[in-house]
Amino acid sequence: MSSAPGPLALVGSGEYQPSMQAIEAGLIAGRAPRYVQIATAAVPDGEAVVAKWERMGREQASRIGVEAVTVTVRTRTDAENPELVDLLTGAGLIYFSGGHPGFLADTLRDTPFIQRVHELWQGGAALAGCSAGAMAMAARVPSLRHPRKGGTDGFGFLPHLRVLPHFDTFPRWIPDVVTRVMSDLPDGVSVIGVDEETAIIGGPTQWRVEGHGSAWTLRHGGATQHPAHTSFHTPA
Repeated sequence: MSSAPGPLALVGSGEYQPSMQAIEAGLIAGRAPRYVQIATAAVPDGEAVVAKWERMGREQASRIGVEAVTVTVRTRTDAENPELVDLLTGAGLIYFSGGHPGFLADTLRDTPFIQRVHELWQGGAALAGCSAGAMAMAARVPSLRHPRKGGTDGFGFLPHLRVLPHFDTFPRWIPDVVTRVMSDLPDGVSVIGVDEETAIIGGPTQWRVEGHGSAWTLRHGGATQHPAHTSFHTPA
């Protein structure tokens, strides 16, 4: 196994869709053909929704031509189960799909499961999170719909970032979303917006933009756009 970390992808939306197949195929290319898919963020939406994401993940893996490994982690007890942790072994790509970012973070944070994910990523496996999965990679997950709740701690893989997926559509749902996220931003932390069907790939500070939209570096008073197929830097 490589001694260098694998690439990290923060995805605005579109996990397991044919439109994102090239991005997912690129992440696993040259790595073990074992695509581990984790739909924990969808658990609050019910078993039918979890099953839908797991089915879509298997279909995407089939299109790419790699093995799909579905790991269903519903509770912190599951995340401490050695049998489920062992399913991560040998992964070429580990992907957290979307749903509820706070639930995902609270279920997996500081568990043997997420510790093993971090270990494999640091050892060379590719790691990706879409929407809720992208938000949870940071040290803090803001509560966008319920700002008084104040959010929750994330996995802490990217302590210098906060992530806003669906960036080209989120303001329609929550007009003051950027203001909410920027209002309590610690020194040294950057906010990155990622449009739908778009990913930023690399990390932890050097990124390239792939997909149909743009990424955005947000600052008080403005934003810098990073179009598809360009690269940018985030301070550590």
